[in-house]
Amino acid sequence: MDESGNFTANAPGALKNRYQAEKESDSLLKGGLKLNHLRLISALADHGQVSAAADALTISQPAASRMLHEIESILKAPLCDRVAKGMVMTRFGEAMARRARTILLEIREADREITELKTGYGGSVNIGSVTAPAISLAVPAINRVRALYPSIQINIQQDTSNALARDLMSARYDFIMGRMPDDMSPRQFDARPLGLEKACIVARAGHPVLKTAPASLAELSELEWVFQPPGSLLRRTLEVMFIERGLPLPANVVSTPSVTLTMALIAETDAIAPIAEDVARFIAGSGNRMGRIAIVETDFDINLKPYSLITARGRALPPSAKMLHDVILDECERNRLAESDGL
Repeated sequence: MDESGNFTANAPGALKNRYQAEKESDSLLKGGLKLNHLRLISALADHGQVSAAADALTISQPAASRMLHEIESILKAPLCDRVAKGMVMTRFGEAMARRARTILLEIREADREITELKTGYGGSVNIGSVTAPAISLAVPAINRVRALYPSIQINIQQDTSNALARDLMSARYDFIMGRMPDDMSPRQFDARPLGLEKACIVARAGHPVLKTAPASLAELSELEWVFQPPGSLLRRTLEVMFIERGLPLPANVVSTPSVTLTMALIAETDAIAPIAEDVARFIAGSGNRMGRIAIVETDFDINLKPYSLITARGRALPPSAKMLHDVILDECERNRLAESDGL
């Protein structure tokens, strides 16, 4: 039938082709493709080794190898190629892994939604975050949500923005708080700006540098430092600041990604460290041994890239995750209004 509502001469052929296409589209299910097959495909793509995928699924390696052979027989195409240190997915494997993750995610979300409909926001939420918004936004938002729905399960992990984005696309998180990854296409994400992260320099209480405030970057360059690992955003930002001012990079440096270890080193030595300002204020006010640090007043600011609330494009959030997502946005607006009132 054409746009005018008239039957065209080739309509019977078109209907036949459509029927044949729909019939062929069921070939995977009719061939015996199962949910466990999809789990294995996803695990193989994630781990790059049959043995590691088998461990993730708590099955034996021979069982995983047999299942892989079954899948390739159903697909009539190879899923992976063997390489020196494991295996890599073929283009067929990559396509199936992408679809498998989507199907498994939808099944998991269906289970969560049914649970939430039965119990009323009694499901679970999985989020990832860089450090600053985790403390300034996620913690108060989680407290608000749990006050209303005590049975809700909230899991939060801290990592770098690039790692968080990869795990978001693998459906390990419902949403993340961080920066848009620089190693993935932004077309895969939707983002809501949350704010600009600020960092500061911290030292132990009583450190000599606290007596000469405000400290210049030139003065601080001669001190011992505890830095994040090479290549991290905060470390790169400070290194660029040193270079742009024609200053030598600190020579006495300890590197660690751990905030806990950073604080322990600061508390016991004369080293100083850059950390997120929200984190510094939280720790300094904790009142315990680790809290015996002070923020160094400086004649310069350390402003990092803005961070956002990021979701996978085209993936709907289940009710519990949507609720926490919206409460975080509300916390962000509260903070913004509070800052405006304080000006």
